[in-house]
Amino acid sequence: MSDQDQPGRTEQPKVPDLRLQLDTELDEIGAQLQALADAKDRLQGLLGAVLAISGELDLSAVLRRIVTTAMELVGARYGALGVLHESGEYLKAFITAGLTETERADLGGVAFPHGRGVLGHLIHNPEPLRVDDIPSHPASAGFPPGHPPMRTLLGVAISVRGEIYGDLYLSERLDGRPFGPDDEDVVVALASAAGIAIENARLFGQVRDSAETFQRLLLPTLPDLSPFTAATVYRPADEPNRLGGDWYDAIVLPDDAVGIMIGDVGGHDLYAAAAMAQTHSMLRALLYDRRTPPSEILAQLDRTLHATAEVPVTTACLARIEPDPTGWVLRWSTAGHFPPLLISPDLETEYLHAEPGLPLGVSTGEHRPDHTRSLPAGSILLFFTDGLIEHPAHSIDVGLTALADLAATHATRPLHELVQVLADHHPSDGQDDMAILALRIPAGTRSPQLPA
Repeated sequence: MSDQDQPGRTEQPKVPDLRLQLDTELDEIGAQLQALADAKDRLQGLLGAVLAISGELDLSAVLRRIVTTAMELVGARYGALGVLHESGEYLKAFITAGLTETERADLGGVAFPHGRGVLGHLIHNPEPLRVDDIPSHPASAGFPPGHPPMRTLLGVAISVRGEIYGDLYLSERLDGRPFGPDDEDVVVALASAAGIAIENARLFGQVRDSAETFQRLLLPTLPDLSPFTAATVYRPADEPNRLGGDWYDAIVLPDDAVGIMIGDVGGHDLYAAAAMAQTHSMLRALLYDRRTPPSEILAQLDRTLHATAEVPVTTACLARIEPDPTGWVLRWSTAGHFPPLLISPDLETEYLHAEPGLPLGVSTGEHRPDHTRSLPAGSILLFFTDGLIEHPAHSIDVGLTALADLAATHATRPLHELVQVLADHHPSDGQDDMAILALRIPAGTRSPQLPA
C-alpha cells in the first residue's frame, strides 16, 4: 500500500509554499508598518505646520505660511490661497507659492484669479474638492496665457468664526500622482488650524494698530517755529507687538527762545507709552513756565516724577536755542541721552559730546551740567533716540558714524525729506522705536515770533 493509500495521513504543505506564505504575510506586515510610519510622519508634519502657522502674528506672513506648509504636507508643486471679498462672491487677494521666476515672468501683466472656473466652484460649494483632470471638470474655464500647465487640484475652504474666509488650493503632486483622501484629510485639518491663526493675526493687528495710533496721538504736531524750520518723524519698532516710550517736542518760549526736547522712557509696552505721556507733559509745562537753565528744569522734573509717578528710567535731552548778538546759541543738558548731531552748512558733522548726566529716575540728588554752543546760520541740529542707531552686531560708535555719514549725504534736502531718509535707512536693527527731530538754523539774529 502506498503512502497515499494509507488512512489517517494528511498531506503536509511543501517548504516552498510555506516560504511563499510567510513572505506574503511579512510583506503585508511591512506595508502596515510603513503605513503607520507614514501616518506618524504626516501627523508630526501636521503638528509642526500648526505650530509654525500659530507662531506668526503678522497676517500676510500667516497667509503665506499656510500655503507653503500645505504644499510641504502633501508634496505639492504649486499652492495658493484666495481671500474672499466681503461679499463672498469673488477673491480680493491671491497668495501664490511654487512658481519659478520664469513662470512668474510669463504671467506678468495677467491679473490674479478672482474666482472663476474651478476656483469659483469651490467658492460657491465650500466642500473639499479633488480634481484629477482640471480641463475635464465641468466648471473649468481654462488658463490664461503664460499659465503653467496644471492637471490636478486639491481645494479646501478656510473658515474664520464660522464664515468662509478664503480657499486653499494645491496643484500637481511632486510624484505625479493625483491627490488622494489622505491628502484631503491632512489639508482639511490644516485649514481648521489656519482659521484660528488668521483670526489671531487679525485681532493682534487691530490691537497693534490701535496702540500705535494711540501712541502717535500722544506726540505733538509742531507749532510754527519761524524763522526756524523743523521736521519730525516717529517710527514704531519692526517687531509688531512692541510699543515704545520715545517722544519729541518743540515750542516757542515766552522769552523768544525755542525749546527742544526729546526722550525715551524705558520699556516697550502700554505702560511705557503712558509713562512717556506723563513725562513729556510735565517737561513741556516746566520748560514753558521757567527761565532757568535746562539742567535745573531736568532736576525739577526728576524730583516731580519721583514724588508723583512711578516712571521707569528715562533718558532725555532738553535744549534752548536763544538769540545772540552774533546769531544763535544752543544751551542744553542731557539726562543720559545721546548728544545732538550738528551738521554745518558745508556738510561737516559733529556730535555735541558733553557730560551726559544721569537718566531720570536714577537719583534726584546728582547735578547735571549745562552746555553751550554757537550755531552757524544754515546749520542743522538733529535730535534722535537710540532706536535710530543701536544694533547688536556693531558698537554704538559704528551706529553714530553711520548716522552722521547718512545725514551729511542728504542734508541738502528739505528737512521733511531728510528725516524720512534717516528713518528709512537707519543703521539700527529696527527692534526699537525711533524718534527724530531736525531743526535748521536761520540766518540773521532776528528773534523767532510767537505763533499766531
